[in-house]
Amino acid sequence: MNKKKKKKKSHVSFRLNMLFFVVFILFSILIFRLGEIQIVFGDDFKRELQRTEDITVSNPVPRGKMFDRNGKTIVDNTPMNAITYTKYQNANQKEMLDTAKKLANIISIDTTKVRERDKQDYWILNNPDKAKKLITKKEWTLYDEKKYEYKQIYNMQLKRIPESEIASFNNYELKTIAILKQFNSGYALTPQIVKNKDVTPEEFAAVSENLENLQGVDTTTDWVRNYVFGDTLKSILGDVSSSEAGLPKDEVEKYLAQDYSRNDRVGKSYLELQYEDVLHGQKAKVKNVTDKSGKILSTEVVSEGKRGSDLVLTIDMDLQAQVDKIIEEEMWNAKKKSNTGLLDRAFVVVMDPHTGEILSMGGKQLHKDDKGKTVMDDYALGNFTSSYNVGSAVKGATILTGYKTGAISPGDTQVDEPIKIANTPVKKSWKTFGRINDLRALQVSSNVYMWKTVIAMAHGHYVPNQPLPIDITAFDTMRKTFSEFGLGVRTGIDLPNETPGVTGTETKPGLLMDLAIGQYDMYTPLQLAQYVSTIANGGYRIQPHIVKEIREPVTENNELGPIVKEIEPTVLNRLDMKDEWIKRVQEGFRMVMQVGDGTAVGTFKSAPYHPAGKTGTAQAFYYGSNRSQWGTPVMNLSLVSFAPSDNPEVAMAVVVPWAYQGNSGPSVNNIIGKRVLDAYFDLKKTRSGNEGTVASDQQTENTGSNQNTQQTGQ
Repeated sequence: MNKKKKKKKSHVSFRLNMLFFVVFILFSILIFRLGEIQIVFGDDFKRELQRTEDITVSNPVPRGKMFDRNGKTIVDNTPMNAITYTKYQNANQKEMLDTAKKLANIISIDTTKVRERDKQDYWILNNPDKAKKLITKKEWTLYDEKKYEYKQIYNMQLKRIPESEIASFNNYELKTIAILKQFNSGYALTPQIVKNKDVTPEEFAAVSENLENLQGVDTTTDWVRNYVFGDTLKSILGDVSSSEAGLPKDEVEKYLAQDYSRNDRVGKSYLELQYEDVLHGQKAKVKNVTDKSGKILSTEVVSEGKRGSDLVLTIDMDLQAQVDKIIEEEMWNAKKKSNTGLLDRAFVVVMDPHTGEILSMGGKQLHKDDKGKTVMDDYALGNFTSSYNVGSAVKGATILTGYKTGAISPGDTQVDEPIKIANTPVKKSWKTFGRINDLRALQVSSNVYMWKTVIAMAHGHYVPNQPLPIDITAFDTMRKTFSEFGLGVRTGIDLPNETPGVTGTETKPGLLMDLAIGQYDMYTPLQLAQYVSTIANGGYRIQPHIVKEIREPVTENNELGPIVKEIEPTVLNRLDMKDEWIKRVQEGFRMVMQVGDGTAVGTFKSAPYHPAGKTGTAQAFYYGSNRSQWGTPVMNLSLVSFAPSDNPEVAMAVVVPWAYQGNSGPSVNNIIGKRVLDAYFDLKKTRSGNEGTVASDQQTENTGSNQNTQQTGQ
């Protein structure tokens, strides 16, 4: 028995010893392995833990500038001190809040844009324990069981915040909220403007001195667009988005694909938008070195970037300023008349008929401000975005269409007499002229001559007091030929949102007659300028443009940079007409302004620059901002001109919609046109170094007749 016990005991002891030995071996291996990791590979693992990442981002540069044709600055960049915040990749709200609180102690900031939701978000972030108690235990349990999403819990917290807590925020807390809002509106590793307006030297210095304690905050120089001439041409120059608004929501993907950041400033309208790819420049490349947590350790400039290219416009700002002044003065003068209550806008386009360069594009519009006061704003864009019945100004195109179709020949005569069509009011010119030829018809603005021309064109047969059957294809014939002048089609100007005008849809005989005298289809002032330029230059429709050159940024000597691209004249089409036909209409236009009883002789005969042109008066209906007056009968006034008549160097169109009500009113179209051409030639002479002026600024009233009957047509 004892031997058996001893034997058994010895066996157990052996197995325990073996177990201890195995454990010892395992621990030895573990210790050896830990030692190996720490001693041999420790530095490698440490480097892996502290591994950094290089991320390159693009920073915006100042936009290109705009100059007028003589080198005067129109749009510039004004530098300003700015405070920015760059969010690192894994930044959390608590860290951002701490930085916002520190910054709020240093700077002032606008708090008027702080919303109720911003306050609620701040309260929850600043009071996590209180916010947690707003949710019941049962609701937290349901959240833990994944029956509630965090968004649902957060929305519950928002709704349950006591109003007294939100209403009690002091100015420091509101500043913190406003700053935190700016922080959150930025994107990772992209500088976000926190404040760039009215940053005081003291604020700039204080922030600069405390950058070590302000994670992600920096001081820099920002820029703001400066429109040197105020509201002059502002509607055409366009706008740039703010850093707060960033990219337009409907075009985000397009811009992101072009290496823009979401908070980049871009052109929003007209020239700023049309030439965005030229103006925005080449962005600076900055390499951010971050640690594994996403914190920025250092930054390194990869490339400095390059300011946007500059635009040299075709506009002459000296002339533009005078044109704007003339429009304003004459509109206010006309508003003093008793029958001009609906007059609220006027337009002038001055262009080189040979190159298409727009020398001036003036437009003004009256409206009521917030205080109910009538004020006048720039509306230059209305020259190509709005259209009107322009009246007899288009009669040059009607005569040339008559020649082209064989309806009339140069020198043909017609009897100017009342036209009596069955079941239609009598149609006649503003005065009965008897037998006249084509030149005389232009000179005195005969409606009847134009009507008889289009009746022949439409293979109609006029019998007094009888119906007037016509071939309605004459509408297409007229419009196709008119389009060769630029009437009823887009001119091709290098600006967005150009309208082609309005084309009537009905095809009644009377409407064809109205089309011939500019009282059916509607045209833009810019189309009129292209039309008269086509006549002035001998039949070439030139594409108008407002950008003359694209240049490298201004040099260190403040001189215009080298030319990148020069905008050459573009001929859109050549009139399919004989040269002698065009010259004959040129002569008719000269007679309008310089011979006998031409409709503009009273205003222009004494002009030493010997102009040619055509006046227009159209019966129309008001459809402006005063909706209660929509449909009121009004008169539109227009004028097209070029000068000198024997060697045209400038072309002009004037349109004054809704100029007056009734049968007569001030000839504000002629007055504006005369003063504008005077200004052009005065300026030319002054620059040439000659003493004296071509003409004075004295207003000259039109002494020509301005009677109106069933149809007007001067």
